[in-house]
Amino acid sequence: MSESRPDRPETQPRLPKTLFPHQPPAAASSSTSPKDGDVPAGMTKLPNGVILDKDGKPCRLCTSAASWRALTKQAKSQTAAGTAPATATPTHPSNASIPAPAPSPMQTECPPDVEELGRSTWTFLHSLTAAYPAKASPEQQTEMRTFLKLFSRLYPCWVCAEDFRTWMAEPSGRNAPRLSGRSDFGTWMCEAHNEVNRKLGKKEFDCRFWEERWRTGWKDGRCD
Repeated sequence: MSESRPDRPETQPRLPKTLFPHQPPAAASSSTSPKDGDVPAGMTKLPNGVILDKDGKPCRLCTSAASWRALTKQAKSQTAAGTAPATATPTHPSNASIPAPAPSPMQTECPPDVEELGRSTWTFLHSLTAAYPAKASPEQQTEMRTFLKLFSRLYPCWVCAEDFRTWMAEPSGRNAPRLSGRSDFGTWMCEAHNEVNRKLGKKEFDCRFWEERWRTGWKDGRCD
């Protein structure tokens, strides 16, 4: 999916399948395990897929459930061995590779991981466009623009939030929110979602049908 970056050790946090991963990733390293000397003294190699928060601690809402369980298991093992778990120096993971953890039934009634949070957020965002006026007033457009600005700063996964802000602020202006009415806004949100789908190697959604998917229901009656 991306070119190898042998100069980046496997202690580098890796970008999850997150909400708005719009910047192209590069693989963290070769598939071989690093030698002991590749890990800085006093630090512990993090499990693949663990993303650090800005304070240097693991970010649960930025990390998949599988990676979080691996981190917890590692911490328990280190505690049992009498060694204090340490973490690697945090860096922005936008150029790290994307893990592909298997879904887990243990997510039920547990704090959400980055993927569960993302799925729920997309449901909310598409539903928001479905409820948007067919023709929005200047005040409604201002309110939605304010919401998107705040959303892109307050979203719990800081990596995702930062990347969404970067995507919307693309210099040409092509990714700026289109808020004149439901049709434009719904198509814009669909395009944002497809950007993520492309990033993750998933099938893109035909944005001509976003309204059937998220507002009116399919014409074949499957939603009736």
